[in-house]
Amino acid sequence: MTTTPSARRLSAARIPDPIAALSATLAGVVLALWTPAAAAQEGPQLNLPRVELTVGMHRIEAQVAQSNPERQTGLMHRKEMPQHEGMLFVFEQPATQCFWMKNTLLPLTAAFVADDGTIVNLVDMKPLSLDSHCSTKPVRFVLEMNQGWFAKKAIKAGTRLQGAPFGRP
Repeated sequence: MTTTPSARRLSAARIPDPIAALSATLAGVVLALWTPAAAAQEGPQLNLPRVELTVGMHRIEAQVAQSNPERQTGLMHRKEMPQHEGMLFVFEQPATQCFWMKNTLLPLTAAFVADDGTIVNLVDMKPLSLDSHCSTKPVRFVLEMNQGWFAKKAIKAGTRLQGAPFGRP
């Protein structure tokens, strides 16, 4: 088979290999996503900032999860949590928030909370479940506590939490 001069030039020229280009792009994406926060998902996150909340005479010490990686990890991998502690998830704007319990070992109750601190709804969640539990209205805050904490203290939808995130000390 004879080749024309232009065909020889093409074969000698460096033609990008689409598979190699795709592989390089994927490698870059994987490296960009591989951060210390992503690696932290292997164990519980225990060093998040904390905020004190109150509801009536009850005090809550809540870890604050406000970045995407912090919210995605949440209370995963925790084997225990003191009764007065929880985690407050903070989102940029109100929306219907949905949670599941993948890799979460503790039974929890999620309180979906409006901007003014009013609990919109409460949902009990089973450990290691992929069932989705959602707010009944758009909210920016979700407070997770050990399951039964709200019930034992007769805290229901309509009750107001107080603390800096809700504009009240």
